[in-house]
Amino acid sequence: MSNEVVFCLPNTLRNWPWPRRINPFYEQCKKESQEWCEGFKAFSPKAQKAVNLCNLSLLASLGYPLLDRDGCRIGCELMNLFVIIDEHSDVADNETARRQMDCVMDALRNPHKPRPAGEWIGGEVTRSFWSNAIRTATRTAQKRFIDTFQLYTDAVVQQAVDRSTHHIRDIESYFEIRRDTDGVKSTCVINEVHLNLPDTVMDDPIIKELTALNDMICIGNDIYSYNVEQSRGDDGHNLVTVVMHQLGLDIHSALQWISNLHDDLVAKFLNAWDHIPVYGGPLDFEVRTYTEGLGNWVRANDQWSFESERYFGKEGMIVQETRKVVLLPKRPGVGL
Repeated sequence: MSNEVVFCLPNTLRNWPWPRRINPFYEQCKKESQEWCEGFKAFSPKAQKAVNLCNLSLLASLGYPLLDRDGCRIGCELMNLFVIIDEHSDVADNETARRQMDCVMDALRNPHKPRPAGEWIGGEVTRSFWSNAIRTATRTAQKRFIDTFQLYTDAVVQQAVDRSTHHIRDIESYFEIRRDTDGVKSTCVINEVHLNLPDTVMDDPIIKELTALNDMICIGNDIYSYNVEQSRGDDGHNLVTVVMHQLGLDIHSALQWISNLHDDLVAKFLNAWDHIPVYGGPLDFEVRTYTEGLGNWVRANDQWSFESERYFGKEGMIVQETRKVVLLPKRPGVGL
């Protein structure tokens, strides 16, 4: 008799109206961004091969289907920057993580300043990414990106603190930090990288609600990454573990609870979508472009999770169809 545990992934986007779309510059930007990332030698050859299989340029190209070539390239490089930061900080202690994140933010704020010799490679990767991005990014987008990236880097440090103490948060406090550790706020800013949305628009209650409801991306990341993370003993910062721990549920019941939560968020997002403010003139086009990007990213993240080899190897499209996953055995310390 097999001791395998099989669980089913909820089909959270069964009623999501945004279809799969991809940027027409995908292949070109993928080649350029992969070469750019590999040039920093931030990973061992084996780890770099695993990163390439994740196909982060596919994620960006699905996430930003309407951006021009410059925008697509910015998105592809941002996804590669995220994985460098995440993979290095995931194995760092608190102090090391803080130093790494300080390097990142200094590079963002001083993209034309050469990085000091001997510094962690993430500083130079960030400087290179941002010096390229600001060639075409609007001033408003630049400011919002730096502001949101500060939130992201601070949350990465807090995650390192939680990890060092084996602290599992409750659901509410988990979402408070997860909204920043997943980098979604900065990711959303790239939707407006070539737009000029004033603060009055971004501070509108409906626009803020639509942006905040991208908890759906956090949920998608967590339910798809849970299996590999629990296998390597790195699932303390994952909603599935948090729900199981707080509510005393097994994996099947936890996933159902999360699915119900996701359904509620879908309903709230679609309701808010029906009330997007109208300003008149060209600004309406920019507002619709930005909000369309928010809805599209939920689909993009979900689709990439199966099309890449990040979470399910070569079985991704089969898993997307069947929703069935075999729980992996514990293999602590195995990354990527």
